[in-house]
Parts: sequence; C-alpha cells; structure tokens
Amino acid sequence: MQVDEIRRVVIVGAGTMGQQIAFQCAGHGFEVAMYDLATAALELAGERIDTYAQGLVSDGAIGAELKQSALERISSTADADAAATDADLLVEAVPEDPKLKRRVLAQFDALCPPRAIFTTNTSTLLPSQLASATKRPNRVIALHFHLPVWVSNVADVMPHGGTTPEVTEAVREFARRIGQVPIVLEREHHGYVFNAIYSAMNREAITLAERGVASIEDIDRAWMGVAKAPTGPFGALDLVGIDTAWTITDYWARKLLFSRQLRRNATFLKAYVDRGELGVKTGKGFYTYPDPAFARPGFVEGAG
Repeated sequence: MQVDEIRRVVIVGAGTMGQQIAFQCAGHGFEVAMYDLATAALELAGERIDTYAQGLVSDGAIGAELKQSALERISSTADADAAATDADLLVEAVPEDPKLKRRVLAQFDALCPPRAIFTTNTSTLLPSQLASATKRPNRVIALHFHLPVWVSNVADVMPHGGTTPEVTEAVREFARRIGQVPIVLEREHHGYVFNAIYSAMNREAITLAERGVASIEDIDRAWMGVAKAPTGPFGALDLVGIDTAWTITDYWARKLLFSRQLRRNATFLKAYVDRGELGVKTGKGFYTYPDPAFARPGFVEGAG
C-alpha cells in the first residue's frame, strides 16, 4: 500500500492517546473510526476530543471551520465489524498489556481488509512481540505518538525484522501527513528514542519518592528548576496517567525478576491506582487538577 491509498484510519482504544490520535488524523483530512468495547468510553472520548479541539481554536492553532470539519470526519462505534470496514490503516492504542494487544490485533486481523497496515502505539513493547498474532506480520509496525500529539509532534516509526520496506515508508509518510516528525528506528528497541530516555528518568524519580529520599514536590522542583521545564517527572506522569505508568512498571517488574526496586516502584504506583487517583483524567493524581500546585507562581522557589 502507498500512502496515497490510506484514507480511512481505525483507532482501537478510546483512551487519551486514542482520542488525540483520532483528532490529529481527522484534522489532516483522514476519515477516522474510533472503536472501543465500552460505549461510555466512546461518549467520554467524544466530549474530550471536542474539548481538545475547542482549546486549539481558543489558542489560535486552528480555525473553527477546521475544527468542525475534523469532528465530522470522526465516527465512534462499539461494533468491531463496523470499525474494520474499509480500513486502510489501524492504530492500536489499548493499554500496555501484551496479551491484550495481541488479542486485539488478532481480532481485527480477521475483520480488516488484507491491504490494511497495522500499527501499534505501544510505549515499551516491540512490534515483533505482537506481529505474530496476525496473518499479516509483514504489515505490522510500531507508530508511537507523544502527548499532547499536536505539540509533542514526534512520531516513532519502528519496523520489526519482517516488516516490508514499503510499509515502513508508507507509515513514515503518513506520519508526515498528519503533522508529525517521523523518527525511523534502524532496529527494534524498547522505548524507542525519547521514551527510552524518559523511562529512565521516571524510574529514578519514582525510586527517589518510594525510598523517601525527597517529596514528590521537591523532586519535581529539582527537575523544573535545573531543566527550566514546565513540569517535573510527577506532573508529567499525571498527564500520561498513573495507571499507564503502573502497567508499564509492573510489566517490567515481573519480566525482570531480579529487580526488587521495580517491584517496590510498582507497589508505590498501585496505591494511587487503587484509590482511583490516575492523574489529570480523574482530577487527582500526584497533584490535584485543574489547578496543580506545580503550575502556580512560586512553586519552584518553594512558595507555590
């Protein structure tokens, strides 16, 4: 498949990442079908996409007409057959669970046209771990986005050994056409480029908090003060979702059995998950929203 043949994009998973990818694709002229098992999740996704879009209009990033035309190109469904109809490119954006991802890819492999390219937005897994769940492993590739998609517009394109060069090139060009800067990896690597570095920072930040070395606020102050960044590690984790951070940490804690600290870090994060404190999307995580302490004047200086 050539990039010009990609017209209809299927997003599997209506969470934060799926919502933002959906609007990014629709905003650049692609028809988008967003699928999720839960009707309530789709309804919430529609509300959040509208909020994202209105925010971009208010900021002057897009016009009201583009917002409206983009929203009209997005459809939502809890019917997998309907979502898969005439799919040219599928974006898997379900939680970071390899068994779940393989199950979803196998399900849609049986429903989507043979021509469709399958991409996974996995943060830490490899496409080679998932491709064999389909009968089209040569058309499976990782296409990973960063939040918020329209600001952190770098997309990782990571083929596995069996991905055809034509698919890699089509996905690279697709990323460009939806306003992303594609970073094509020469070989598979857990976490791509940015995430590999970012994950190491998160691991160390969580370790510092779990061991009681410093408070969450002071850890963020240290990062914000030196790097002159708008958020620290924990403020950023609230945006990503503490449940996502826990899923990734727990996966590697179980995979790397010798890592006692990773298991402790997973337990630390799980306490927030169990309380329903997942970050921005629930209004509370390491900070309380919509007015987090780290965004207040004087926070870095210790007065916020």
